[in-house]
Amino acid sequence: MKKYSTVLMLLFFMFTLLPSVFAGKSPTEKVNYQVPASVKNITKENTYPNPTQDLPLLQPSDLTKRLLESSRIKIENPDLIRMLNESSINSTPFAIGYRAVVYLGQWPLNYKSSETSPNWEFQKINTNYFDNRGGNSPYQIHYVQESQKIIRGGLTAKIPNAEDVKKMMLLKATEKTKLPLAFETVIGGGTKNDQVYNIPANRLGYLYAHASAVNEKGKVTYGEVYLMLKGNKKFIVIKNVTSQGIGAWIPVQDYVSFGFVASEKPR
Repeated sequence: MKKYSTVLMLLFFMFTLLPSVFAGKSPTEKVNYQVPASVKNITKENTYPNPTQDLPLLQPSDLTKRLLESSRIKIENPDLIRMLNESSINSTPFAIGYRAVVYLGQWPLNYKSSETSPNWEFQKINTNYFDNRGGNSPYQIHYVQESQKIIRGGLTAKIPNAEDVKKMMLLKATEKTKLPLAFETVIGGGTKNDQVYNIPANRLGYLYAHASAVNEKGKVTYGEVYLMLKGNKKFIVIKNVTSQGIGAWIPVQDYVSFGFVASEKPR
């Protein structure tokens, strides 16, 4: 009887402790893309008008749809889809026995996202400061961008066809976060925000501004693309398929994170 009691106790502890051991480590745990209260959208106040970085999903033509469906590897590269859209292949009733192979080159075919994490304090862009150590009452300050800042993102490693890969990563990250992303954004000098911060008497006040960005990680698949023409049939064949892990920092356009500190001593 003692033996069974011991086994039951062990099982009880295992089922009680295991959930807490693995809590928070699920690979499917959702990332919160909600913008914190400390982060402000300054699109209207920005003295530098950033161009909208829209990358609409390219709609394939009927012929392109059939070609994409014939490929055993998923093709998402918008530039490759655009090239196929511009292609014209005429059928002929006398094509019996006709065969041709057209090499279209090596392409990044698709990008699969594995992690998309926002960093709201990606890069420091400004500090507003006031010395109120000689004051007898609180002093109010607000954000004023002292000089123009260019915030650039980019891939974390060298990779073939980098521009094509960046487009696919930008599309996936924008789709997941619903944030206005671009690999380059500018905060113009003189940009302001009306939020007021109070510096107490006998204190130094520091208002820090940071540009935000998204860290995107995943895997890109490459392959040699061949267009096969066999009689009246047209299809795509992918050869020499390889995959490579890649990451990127993609700035959030016109979003600034603010942090305020009141101190007795210079920082």
